[in-house]
Amino acid sequence: GLHFDELNKLRVLEPEVAAQTGPLPEECRAFVDKTAEFQKIVGSLIELVDQLAKAAESEKMKAIGARNLLKSIAKQREAQEQQLQALIAEKKMQLERYRIEYETLCKIEADQNEFIDQFIFQK
Repeated sequence: GLHFDELNKLRVLEPEVAAQTGPLPEECRAFVDKTAEFQKIVGSLIELVDQLAKAAESEKMKAIGARNLLKSIAKQREAQEQQLQALIAEKKMQLERYRIEYETLCKIEADQNEFIDQFIFQK
């Protein structure tokens, strides 16, 4: 199992096997470099995905806030509409009271004018 190489050094591996394993360290270095580059790319991809996730979450929260604001505005408008409807009803009642009061005053005026006319004719 012992062999001599071209420099007459004693070797455990056969010269052919040793020649085939010669480029192995370079291939290993290239593989390690590619693996490191891959890890670097994956790390930047993960960082980018995290940023996109944060941006999506931020937009989601903005959308939820806008939806809640829209709901509250709709509720405010409903409440305002109810207040205006109540005010309209109150004004209608007031108008009806004023109309009745006007009609009553017109009757009183007509009665007083008639009384005045009768009083003037009696003299």
